Amino acid sequence: MLLEALTSTAPSFPSFRRQCPTTLSCHVSFDVSGLNTRRNPTMKVTACSKVESSSFPLEKKRKVVEHVCLLKAKQVLSDKDEKDMLDYLYTSQYQMRGIVAVSLGRISNDNVENYTHAVFMRFQTKADVTKFYENPFYSKVLKEHVMPYCHDLVNVDYESEVEDDMLPIFRKGEEFNYGVEFVHLFAFDDSALGAPVEDALASLEKLRKEFPSLIVQSTQGSNFNLSSKEYTHAVVTRFRSCRSPFKFCNM
Repeated sequence: MLLEALTSTAPSFPSFRRQCPTTLSCHVSFDVSGLNTRRNPTMKVTACSKVESSSFPLEKKRKVVEHVCLLKAKQVLSDKDEKDMLDYLYTSQYQMRGIVAVSLGRISNDNVENYTHAVFMRFQTKADVTKFYENPFYSKVLKEHVMPYCHDLVNVDYESEVEDDMLPIFRKGEEFNYGVEFVHLFAFDDSALGAPVEDALASLEKLRKEFPSLIVQSTQGSNFNLSSKEYTHAVVTRFRSCRSPFKFCNM
């Protein structure tokens, strides 16, 4: 499985930065067209200033836990080794309980942080994430099929909410067969934590609802992974197409 990616070093989410100073910011996105059917999925990394809402009715909500892993592959990585690495990461969902959705792939252009691949997973609960990290199968995948080809990785986890319906929870259906995942990690200054960040997240959520034609789904939350405390918050947005992020940024 091969996912291509597009990166941008342009400032993203400027409204966040105006309201809440950041000390560190990382943004990646990936085109996942055909991922559910495992037909040449693709990844992209972009920067944006606006976010849009899901097309599903905003009614009852269900809590979910989002997991983001960014990888830095070694310079010499064959197509075979890359496919092996991504296949094992993708099929982890069939070997462990609690994983309800997976997107992953390669970042194709240069980015400031030098990340080369990204993995997004959705879990039902925080307990499922804990079991995931402790699972012997996942540890073996990392040891034998990931770390031999990568020299660094960062994990970020956060709790969020989605529409309480099978399709948006499990990211299934026609809308989730194509598109671009946008991942943005933030590190807010201590002075901004609390009410300022909550206000900024609320503003982002409100803005997100204004653009249902470009975005399938978006989640956001505070990072509770102690191994990556440099990042305080994360946003993951599924755009409908490769062009949607650019249209969104230019609105």
